[in-house]
Amino acid sequence: MKKFLSLIMEPGTILDAACGAGRYMPMLLAEGHSVVGIDQAQGMLDQAKAKFPSVQVEKTGLQEMSYSEAFDGAICMDALEHVPPEDWPPIFQNFHRALKPNRYLYFTVEVADEQDVAQAFQQGKEMGLPIVYGEWPNNSDVYHYYPTMPQVREWLLESGFKLMEEDEADGYHHFVVRKA
Repeated sequence: MKKFLSLIMEPGTILDAACGAGRYMPMLLAEGHSVVGIDQAQGMLDQAKAKFPSVQVEKTGLQEMSYSEAFDGAICMDALEHVPPEDWPPIFQNFHRALKPNRYLYFTVEVADEQDVAQAFQQGKEMGLPIVYGEWPNNSDVYHYYPTMPQVREWLLESGFKLMEEDEADGYHHFVVRKA
């Protein structure tokens, strides 16, 4: 997050996409930015609004974003693992459209052990599920998809982003990209 924040030279408007209850809002607000938080869960937005009454929040999913050159930066943390593979390219296109020219997106991709991903795929096939590699069938109500990092990079380039920085820490792959 520090690298992303260092790229936003002046206070601006930051999109906190899939903001949940506002975990990352304090860091953005402390830097003098105004924040727009979106999430598809109204209960999470209610919690964010209670903690940060000055922040604008909207009930909008990543797939439904329709902003156009509205933001000086955007973040999407701890969320994309819940998105099916067919929705990743449109979501990246939505972020690209939402950002002003030459602005930055910072997001995370949860990383799973490759052996576990292969085992989950095999398990899904044995269950007769219409599964794609990277999807994680389990007994919980939470969907997970773990793309390969080359696939994520390809989707980013196709959406018009330039990769600025990436690294892996704490079970996540961190990306900073710029709208080209």
